[in-house]
This record gives sequence, structure tokens and C-alpha cells, in this order.
Amino acid sequence: MDKLRIGIIFGGRSEEHPVSVKSAREIAKHLDAEKYEPFYIGITKDGAWRLCDGPDADLESGAGRPVVLSPDRGARGLLVLEEGRHETIGLDLVLPALHGKQGEDGAIQGLLELSGIPYVGCDIQSSAVCMDKSLAYAIVRGAGIATPNFWTVTANETIDPDRLHYPVFVKPARSGSSFGVSKVTSKEELPGAVETARRYDSKVLIEEAVAGSEVGCAVLGNELEVITGEVDHIALTHGFFRIHQENTPESGSENSTPIVPADIPAESRALVQETAKAIYRALGCSGLARVDTFLLEDGRVVLNEVNTFPGMTSYSRYPRMMAAAGVSFAEMIDKLVSLTLTGKLR
Repeated sequence: MDKLRIGIIFGGRSEEHPVSVKSAREIAKHLDAEKYEPFYIGITKDGAWRLCDGPDADLESGAGRPVVLSPDRGARGLLVLEEGRHETIGLDLVLPALHGKQGEDGAIQGLLELSGIPYVGCDIQSSAVCMDKSLAYAIVRGAGIATPNFWTVTANETIDPDRLHYPVFVKPARSGSSFGVSKVTSKEELPGAVETARRYDSKVLIEEAVAGSEVGCAVLGNELEVITGEVDHIALTHGFFRIHQENTPESGSENSTPIVPADIPAESRALVQETAKAIYRALGCSGLARVDTFLLEDGRVVLNEVNTFPGMTSYSRYPRMMAAAGVSFAEMIDKLVSLTLTGKLR
């Protein structure tokens, strides 16, 4: 049987470029060479596309060959550009291992839709909605699921600090990880926090703090067939959870430890999983997503955020949750490929 030709896109121009590279490395490590022929497309921090031997290539030093993704459905795949000529490499599907802006916001998904190449993960609409936390909250509220109380502040707006109930979290509305996020305990801190968030996005989200445990759920599937991984719990010693802000995340965080399976009652675990599925479906997700929530003392579940292509690094939560549910990294890749090509989990 011929191997499937998979384009693995990584890197990118967002703040999460280094995390994307690490995700691609982990994917490469677990890709079944008997089933798949990988083509690694690295995007530099300046946006140049390079076809390289693997995710360890030194993209910023010009490693690899210049390449573009053909938007022409008659040439479904890659166009390698060299010396005034081009070589076409056909692809069966693309795995966009990109995080944050231009990776999870519908941008790369739009290019892949034009190209006609099947791709792993959420479509344009669900990617864009999940990336904008205020839109995601509005849709999820409409589905009868709780979210934090929130306000949005656009580029030319201000907000009256006296109308808020502190503490609040101030964050970019459309950005990944914890970049630009601040916890504000008084109105005097609010203007500085808004300016910090605006370094990453012109639209700022202000949320009332939720008193609850941070729990996450890995979701895999489509509208008709969805499975979940084990629920995890972020145990904090102090402060708040700041994903991907550590200098050496592989060695752990200074204030947080993910516990998988979560140390919560069985009925709470089941409710978190069912709520995660409901959020996933309400937002039109497909392929995969990590649904982060708060579990309150009274048992209620409140949405925090949805990551449409969560980290796949050696220390990332999504693969750990799937592994705890009995789905290995290699099996997870197989299931995502099957979903992309057939719409069914295998």
C-alpha cells in the first residue's frame, strides 16, 4: 500500500513559534514511517516558507528550499521554487502544527481550503470563533453553558474601571497561550494591563475572576463521533496559570503542576467531559481541541477557553490526557488522519 504523503507545517509568525517547532518534533517522533511519508514545511519568524528535512532544521539561517502551498486545486500540494523553476509535490493531507495567530485563527485553514488539500483540525469558521474568546463566550452562552462575566475593549475604547468587580483578568481577545495576560486586583492596575494586552491584539478582553479549579479536557472527533481524553487539573502553588511563559517548560513550571487524571470526583470528571463535548459541538469544532474550564465548588463547569490546535510537545497537556485515556501519540495521529480523510474515527 502506498504511503500517505503528509505535509507538516510548523513554526509561523506568532509568539508561539518555538512551541510549534517543539510540537512538530514530537509529531515527527511518533509518525509511523510504514504508513506516512512526511514533508516538513517550516515557516520562519518573518514568514518565509521552507521545505526542510525535519523540524530540527535551522529555519532562521535559511535551511531548506523555498516552497509555497499551491492555491490551485489542479496542482494540489507544494511548489518547490529553485533557480527560476518549480517542482510540484502532491500531498494527501496537511497537518498544520501551528499555534496562535495565523495558525489557529482560520488563516492557514483558508489557504488550505483554496488548495483543496484535506487538513487536520477545525475549519475556518470554528478556528476563527474559538480564537476570539469574546465570540466563543457569546456562542457558548447561547448554548446554555456558563462563561465568565466579560467585557471587550477595542482599540479606540476605554472602560470605566469603577464598573468592574475585582479581581479581573485582562488578556488579548485573539491571542494564544498566556501572552499579554494580567491579573488585576485594583482599578489603578487596569490601564497598564490593558496596554500590555494591546501589544498582542487591538481587541482586549476583561473577565471577572472565577473562583474554581482549572481543569481541561482533550476532545477528538467530529459532530457525530466524539471521544475525550482523561480530565486534567492544574494544581497551583501561587499566582495564576501562565502556559508557555517558562524559560525551560520541559523541566516544569514554578507555580503549576498538571495532574492527570484530575483529582476530582468521578461525577465531576464525567460532567467536565460532557460539557467539553457540548462546547466543542456548539463552536463547530472538528478534528481536535483542548477545552479548558473551571470546576466550581458547587459542581458547576464554566468555560475558560478552547484551543483548536493545542500543544503537542513532550510536556503538553493534550497528548498526556489522551495517553491517560489509552490513546497513544501514534494512535492519536492515526485517528486524526482517519477523521480528515473519511470523517470517521478508527
